[in-house]
Amino acid sequence: MSQFHPLKIKSIEKVTDKSVAISFDVPSSLSEKFRFEAGQYITLKTEINGEEVRRDYSICSSKNSGELTVAVKAVENGTFSVYANEKLSTGDLIDVAEPNGRFVFEANNAKTRTIAAFAAGSGITPILSVAKTLLEDEPFSNFILVYGNRSAKEAMFNNDLMELKSTYGNRFHVHFIYSQSQEVDALFGRIEKSTVNLIVKNKYKGVSIEKFYLCGPEQMIHTVKEVLLENQIKESNILFELFTAPTASEDNKKASVSDGNALIKVIVDDEEFEFEMPKSQSVLEASLKQDIDAPYSCQGGICSSCIARITDGEAEMRQNNILTDSEIAEGLILTCQAHPTSDSLVVDYDDV
Repeated sequence: MSQFHPLKIKSIEKVTDKSVAISFDVPSSLSEKFRFEAGQYITLKTEINGEEVRRDYSICSSKNSGELTVAVKAVENGTFSVYANEKLSTGDLIDVAEPNGRFVFEANNAKTRTIAAFAAGSGITPILSVAKTLLEDEPFSNFILVYGNRSAKEAMFNNDLMELKSTYGNRFHVHFIYSQSQEVDALFGRIEKSTVNLIVKNKYKGVSIEKFYLCGPEQMIHTVKEVLLENQIKESNILFELFTAPTASEDNKKASVSDGNALIKVIVDDEEFEFEMPKSQSVLEASLKQDIDAPYSCQGGICSSCIARITDGEAEMRQNNILTDSEIAEGLILTCQAHPTSDSLVVDYDDV
């Protein structure tokens, strides 16, 4: 399980009017613990107004840069995002968990391939890391990016993307799309079915794209994935990460939560905790009420921080946008979404 370490903020750079890039100073003694794969995220933990706050942010630096950098976009009424944009300063200490996440790109310098990505808004952050890493580590591979925003002014890392274009030429293809402004050499509108078909059937017709990386709001991801499947792209070649908590639909709602209580054993960091919990609560919620230091971040089912394994008993998740069917069959659950359905349950955070 990832541990938190106090890291000093090395620099804070304004990316747009409402977003900043935060770089951390990682001491040599922690360099191995903070080694990451492109696409992963870190969890930041701090206290704001007397309450502990945790948030996940994707790493936007390349794995070769020696930098650990995330970008934070201020969200209206957002607790941590506003704090990060307005209060954090160079030299501040903040608790940072070791890199985590399953939205991963692994480079192979022997490969010649094309990777494509669809990103919207702050969904560009892990995609930027993936693009940089591929272009640096695979000298014969290409990257295609479709990047949607409301306007060029609000688009994060536009300058970085143009630098990649200047540096790597025809190996890097970027298509900007804006929904509220018309710009030269940019598409107008949102990333929707016609956009995906334009890329797959027109601009890159005949190009063999090995994998597609999707990152952004839920609806965009569902739309792009559906159109890719319609174009005979294998589901295993479509990777995605949500950047906003999904709303439970009738399709992903599970059976109603059982009444009564369950006896539960939670294993975390080689310690065992046994207690009784209402079946109406999630495993994570009940564990935190017992002051158990269980790993978590978003509590909305969009990160992978709280994954654990059921070794005895049964539980159901209200929603799941991360785990595959085979992983669920192996006993993995998102504890923030999982509720006991059996009278006893054993959950192991260490066996993941």
